[in-house]
Amino acid sequence: MMNLPLTRDLVLIGGGHTHALVLRMWGMNPLPGVRVTVVNPGPTAPYSGMLPGFVAGHYSRDELDIDLVRLARFAGARLIVGAADGIDRIAKTVSVPGRPPIAYDVLSVDVGITSDMPQLPGFTDHAVSAKPLGKFASCWESYRNTAQDSQLAVIGGGVAGAELAMAMAHALRDRSPKVTLLDRGTVLSALGDTAQGKMCGALETQGVKTVENAEVVEVIEDGVLLADGQRIPSDFTIGAAGAKAHDWIAGTNLDLHDGYITVGPDLRSNDPDIFAVGDCAHLGFDPRPKAGVYAVRQAPVLFQNLRTVLSGGKLTTYKPQKDYLKLISLGAKSALAEKFGTAKQGPLLWRLKDHIDRKFMRQFDDLPEMEAPKLPRVTALGMAEALGDKPMCGGCGAKVGRAALQNVLAGQFGDDAAEIQPGQVISTDHLRALTNDPVTMTSIAATHALGDIWAMGAKPQAATVSLILPRMSSALQERTLVEIMATATEILNKAGAKVAGGHSSLGDELTIGFTITGLTDAPITLAGAKVGDAIILTKPIGSGTIMAAEMAGNAKGADVISCLELMMQGQARASEILHIAHAMTDVTGFGLAGHLRGICDMSGTGAVLKRDEIPVMQGAQSLCDTGTRSSLFADNVVGAGQIQGPLFDLLYDPQTAGGLLAAVSRESAEQILADLKKAGYPAAIIGEITTGDTIKIV
Repeated sequence: MMNLPLTRDLVLIGGGHTHALVLRMWGMNPLPGVRVTVVNPGPTAPYSGMLPGFVAGHYSRDELDIDLVRLARFAGARLIVGAADGIDRIAKTVSVPGRPPIAYDVLSVDVGITSDMPQLPGFTDHAVSAKPLGKFASCWESYRNTAQDSQLAVIGGGVAGAELAMAMAHALRDRSPKVTLLDRGTVLSALGDTAQGKMCGALETQGVKTVENAEVVEVIEDGVLLADGQRIPSDFTIGAAGAKAHDWIAGTNLDLHDGYITVGPDLRSNDPDIFAVGDCAHLGFDPRPKAGVYAVRQAPVLFQNLRTVLSGGKLTTYKPQKDYLKLISLGAKSALAEKFGTAKQGPLLWRLKDHIDRKFMRQFDDLPEMEAPKLPRVTALGMAEALGDKPMCGGCGAKVGRAALQNVLAGQFGDDAAEIQPGQVISTDHLRALTNDPVTMTSIAATHALGDIWAMGAKPQAATVSLILPRMSSALQERTLVEIMATATEILNKAGAKVAGGHSSLGDELTIGFTITGLTDAPITLAGAKVGDAIILTKPIGSGTIMAAEMAGNAKGADVISCLELMMQGQARASEILHIAHAMTDVTGFGLAGHLRGICDMSGTGAVLKRDEIPVMQGAQSLCDTGTRSSLFADNVVGAGQIQGPLFDLLYDPQTAGGLLAAVSRESAEQILADLKKAGYPAAIIGEITTGDTIKIV
């Protein structure tokens, strides 16, 4: 397929149900020329329909969450993990703390609702709101795992509060919990008489005490204080009332209704370039209560209308249904169904609800495999071998292997940076993008390039930037350059280097590189390790495996984000702490084994590594155990030479912006390690330098 230039930016704020479905649809039928960006506070988005089941213990946390990292990869979108806090409609940008503004041509908002409960005295310190779901789910999971003699209070006696109260009572049923449901009026007043009666009976069956006309005035460490002087004992207090729109929406100057964005039948706000869906939207043309069923049914309309606005054509109208089947969890595997004033309950309805919820989530778990472009019928010999059996990795997973470089460069193959004159070193690095976000990729590339300077024990001095942008319109070129240069300047200046210029061009894909000089009185080289030295590693390994799995859609989103954050962690302070190292390098494309081989070869030594002491990134070992490998893995096995001992494939995993690998005296090792940990590095002593030339793992 022709590689068409990017000409428009579509930004989706929030990973709510509607946007999640739109991303799935987009992955199956993308609009060429559109760059899609998703902004969400975390790498996952909890599905509200399964929250009571998760609380009750019927579902795991993984079953509750939609993995937005994986979904964004499928859709060809970039995911920005951060909470949007403003829209500048004049500049057409979205603000997210800690990064440059994100430009848009078309924008959609699906951020759900929040709660005004934190305004209640003591709530922030001693309670948790049911919204946002992700934070609540994490707090509950932690409490459930350790709770004894439980006393719980739920503030808000609506359907959501009642569901949570029964779910918690069921989850802790073997610990004799005391659960109290509080409401300032009558509990479950929004339901019809029949449904209300059945729900109240279910609350009683689960042992939930209800307190009506309860005016909460303060939350304290061990309970809830009411206006009439009562104290309701609680060591886990939940706020399930006071739903409201996010405060930042008021600053958009869009037409609002009680803080929610008013939209028309086409789901657009009064600004024709801004859509809103889900609970954060108010259907001004046909108001409806806040419910996930409306969000789900808005998805195909939003998908079509986004494409229409971006490409031209006639907009589609959304027609909300008058009523819908409400399926309410009753704690145990039983549910209540209510529609048109009639209500039924029982285990069969739970099975129906479970079927519906799992079917919804399977859409994101079982993403269809899109057919890869077919090769021409006839190709040159060796094409299959050159392509390999997997896509080429990004970052340092795309570099040339150690053995090939050593054969070609011979005597020039050595230290991380070259000493161009006494006291000054220089190094150059560039990376093929491993993420669609230019800001994240710039941070990784800059940290990676600085690693060579830090590994020499030098202070960064000056840098030039080398960029290849994918083909895109002039407007998108400028937007992308703003993000890249703002990030590069911030990181390099913080490291002590001045950006002195650079070069840019257009190509097939994003590539970011830096040439950096550094100053040092005494460079730390590869040649200097002494027998008996302790080997210290400042970061865990596994980034190549995790990012290879991410490309294939097999990595957990939380593991990917954790991996990216580790790659962006600078090593300036670590380099200072390790200034007395006898030999040092940074662990990058050749893997831990290859870079340790470099120290041993140049120092005329061997080494012993302690497998159990080598830190590994979250999720990397399980992916490795199931066969995930970077496309550079095989070259790294050859380049590292013979390694004795039990098989440990992550030794050959190419790292991008990896940690420093240093040989330090045994006497100073423990203090250095303590200083590194105090500075925030997940460092470890992983082995020692030995006589001979053998690298052994034990």
